[in-house]
Amino acid sequence: MTDSHLSRRALLRYGAYGAGAAALAGTAASWDRLTGADIPGRDDGSLVVATLGSAFDPAAVHALSTGFRRLHPDVPLRVNAVQAVDWSDFFAKILTQIAAGTAPDLVYVATEGVQLFAGRLGVPLDRWVKRDAAELREYFADVHPSLVESMMYEGSLHQLPVEFNAADMYLNKQVLKRAGAGFPPADWTRDDFTALLREMKRSSDSHFTPYFWTNRLWGGVVPWLFNNGASLLAESRAPGGSWLWDTFYPAADRAGRGGGFRWTTPQATSARVEEAYDYLASLIQEDLCTRPEGGNGTNLVGVFSTGRVGVTPAGGFWAGGLHLAGMKADAYDVQYFPRWRTQRMQFGAAGYAMLRTSKKQDAAWEFIKYAARKDVMTELFAANQTTPARRSMLTAGRYRETGPTRWQVFYDTLDKFPDTGPIPAPPQVAEVTDVLLKYTGTALASPRSVAPALRRMQGDLEQAMERDL
Repeated sequence: MTDSHLSRRALLRYGAYGAGAAALAGTAASWDRLTGADIPGRDDGSLVVATLGSAFDPAAVHALSTGFRRLHPDVPLRVNAVQAVDWSDFFAKILTQIAAGTAPDLVYVATEGVQLFAGRLGVPLDRWVKRDAAELREYFADVHPSLVESMMYEGSLHQLPVEFNAADMYLNKQVLKRAGAGFPPADWTRDDFTALLREMKRSSDSHFTPYFWTNRLWGGVVPWLFNNGASLLAESRAPGGSWLWDTFYPAADRAGRGGGFRWTTPQATSARVEEAYDYLASLIQEDLCTRPEGGNGTNLVGVFSTGRVGVTPAGGFWAGGLHLAGMKADAYDVQYFPRWRTQRMQFGAAGYAMLRTSKKQDAAWEFIKYAARKDVMTELFAANQTTPARRSMLTAGRYRETGPTRWQVFYDTLDKFPDTGPIPAPPQVAEVTDVLLKYTGTALASPRSVAPALRRMQGDLEQAMERDL
């Protein structure tokens, strides 16, 4: 979340998938050229894994590579940490490599790109998962089924989730003390949240912002839609998936599961969507939060750690970011997103997607399994730069140095709120994201802008969802 240590989630900005969509439309000539460090070279027999350069610490990547080579000495491996400005740049480079015949075998993909890759570029993992079911039982027993389902597409599993981040609320204890306010309980409501922001505002100067949020698909307006029982796109589940659920999860955990999420009919003009936007507009009018176009997240660590921001939505990734910025573990804490009509929350997850162009698919599967091992993930995520997908990895010891005190909130967001789900990311995610960000800024520009902007958003979303990638 700082210029020198960008989180994956901090990179989800306006137009983040535009280049990826353009690639699928055949406009590769418009993409930026790769740097020499990014080009993997002609096929030298190595298994090539592409990750976003800022996703992992170089030392952890080295350990990942060394450990895999030790286990599979017959499989040459090259991990390319692609240096990219943002996700659009990252995917543009990956797709350029595919077009140039130098495609990687595996790509690290977040929820926002799961269906985009699965629908056109990815390989279902079903046959390998079924073959190695006995070996994988320990993994699935340690990973929440919601994370697994978010990596499914039309009945098939395309990735093993290794990390996730739910949009929880971080609160600065210095600001709470200044306002004379206690820490909110787990069942706090939207009205409690509003009252707390007002208390923070009354006790602070004009340079203080009670609530800071960014205009993006993850952690922007979407959590407020979710907790109001709404969504921009109608949500359902694809059929299938019983082959996985019946094999790895008990009846209580697999109830209601399907073959992955489907996001279809736009519903931006529904009453509850408009109500959520009206609420955010009211916070802006009271000067209780930032306008969405003003929040890009690049300086958020600094303003939060120095008490100029009171509350902000973030995931487990921020524990490591605040620690690196020098914020003490007891200077802040985290709580669930407040309840409105529901307390449904949103998350994004990530894992390795296997590309159809790979000629080393069996070796690629061995890497996917290796990367999902607990000992490997423990080393890779030692800096608390994310929330591990494995429940057993969230321990008091992990957060003793970085905080927060209520670290259990990260995984309990899944365990205690079973309807919590992934951010809406259909195969047309590029267009959907662009429309969402554009009209969210327009809707919140003035008190009377919400309804007209949402009507225009509805029309553009309908066009976007009609596009066949």
